Amino acid sequence: MSLSNESHPEEFILLGFANHPWLELPLFVILLIIYPMAMMGNITIIVVSKVDPRLHSPMYFFLTNLSFLDMCYTTSIVPQMLFNLGTTKKTISYTGCIIQLYVFHIMGGTACLLLAIMSFDRYVAICRPLHYSLIMSQRLCILLVSIMWLTGVIFAFSEATLTLQLPLCGINTLDHLLCEIPVLIKTACGEKKVNELALSVVCIFILAVPLCLILASYASIGRAVVKMKSSEGRKKAFGTCSSHLIVVSLFYGPAISMYIQPPSSITRDQPKFMALFYAVVTPTLNPFIYTLRNKDVKGALGKLLRSVFKFK
Repeated sequence: MSLSNESHPEEFILLGFANHPWLELPLFVILLIIYPMAMMGNITIIVVSKVDPRLHSPMYFFLTNLSFLDMCYTTSIVPQMLFNLGTTKKTISYTGCIIQLYVFHIMGGTACLLLAIMSFDRYVAICRPLHYSLIMSQRLCILLVSIMWLTGVIFAFSEATLTLQLPLCGINTLDHLLCEIPVLIKTACGEKKVNELALSVVCIFILAVPLCLILASYASIGRAVVKMKSSEGRKKAFGTCSSHLIVVSLFYGPAISMYIQPPSSITRDQPKFMALFYAVVTPTLNPFIYTLRNKDVKGALGKLLRSVFKFK
């Protein structure tokens, strides 16, 4: 990859909400509160899933992966965002931009696949309960997660590397809060049709295909739940699946609106609000959604807190 000074500046200026300067201080304060909440919430999910034997199941194995993804996802952008909002120098180095671009999209692509895997796990648990332990073996879970991570890395490296080939012709201003593929494509001055087409194709695979698998899984789950004779069984199945469906909606809605449409048709402030939503708000809400709606997690958390205070 050629990184000539002529095509690539030493640093980018991230305009953020320069057209709405009154937003910067409130957003800085909100992020300063939300970021530690996101980290604490996701760390809590990982810890309780590891220390409580009742949570040593495929469902919580995937949930800990989601929490780890959310932590990396948020950390890839929020510290830089806080720095830029809190100072007058709203820049990021070219190297920093590349690192952010790869990490952000690796985590995003991997999260899309993980949500599909989690829906498959719920399908097997509800529609094939007698075969659940046989189908969702430890070996299969590790294999699925390995494929998930590998695919996420391939997606990010292929699309981000292709985007970085575009000439910027000395332009070092990005009208965004972070380095994101659609915004870099829109900023580039060269021929962009191939990049836009490649982004659309890759995103159909990484977004639309997993979403179709999620919808198919929940269509089967819905039929199985309707046929259940036990109201308690229906309530438990609905409680478990509704948490996942909320997370899917929070993640896929903004991501699809951002990545499926051509970058040239994206409005000025849309990428900023979408990025804040699916990279900051959603990772912060996920631990609370799973904790508040799950008796097992709440029980494990209560047990952990009691043991910590007793030890003190």
